[in-house]
Amino acid sequence: MMWAKSACLCIVVVVCALSGFILPTHSAEFEYEFVTFGSVVKLLNKQYSIRLHSHEVKYGSGSGQQSVTGMSHAEDANSYWQVRSPSDEHVMRGTPVKCGQKIRLTHVQTQSNLHSHNFASPLTDEQEVSCFGEGGEGDHLDNWNVICSGKYWERDSYVQLQHDVTDQYLAATSQTYGRPISGQREIACTYKGNRNPAKWKAMEGVYIKPSED
Repeated sequence: MMWAKSACLCIVVVVCALSGFILPTHSAEFEYEFVTFGSVVKLLNKQYSIRLHSHEVKYGSGSGQQSVTGMSHAEDANSYWQVRSPSDEHVMRGTPVKCGQKIRLTHVQTQSNLHSHNFASPLTDEQEVSCFGEGGEGDHLDNWNVICSGKYWERDSYVQLQHDVTDQYLAATSQTYGRPISGQREIACTYKGNRNPAKWKAMEGVYIKPSED
């Protein structure tokens, strides 16, 4: 089990280096209570204990964009997301994410952004969630607001991610897919943001240390 965790971390470090940002050499051991910009994390769903996941599998309906699912296996490297600021806002890496602040989540392996729009999701006809863009560049439908209590997004607390344009919340549904992604859970947007399927917590990852300047 320790080897598996180390292997996943190594994959993240290599991919992050290739995607153009450098991790502090001690960041893997650094314990910090907040989620920060530039960090690479997995997000755990409170209701179903699955991690937000994507891969190079496109939806067969709706937008036809890259699909986003919920994965029960904690070790899967396709569940890592980089916390970034929207393209029109400059935020220093390592800055704690404030409650109510706008973010983007870039899928590390494919470098596309968590995205939503007015297409119906495949299984429940809720609002579809997909991955969109290339090289971390997308559009205004990639922006999400972090809803939490207190001042900052705390690593040990559940938060809600509200889509900036449609005001719906990122959530896991009760439905799972068949082949070719058998057992993976549907992810969609819902207006029921106060319920457990719409609550997420930052888990495994590499957290960027705040600047000491």
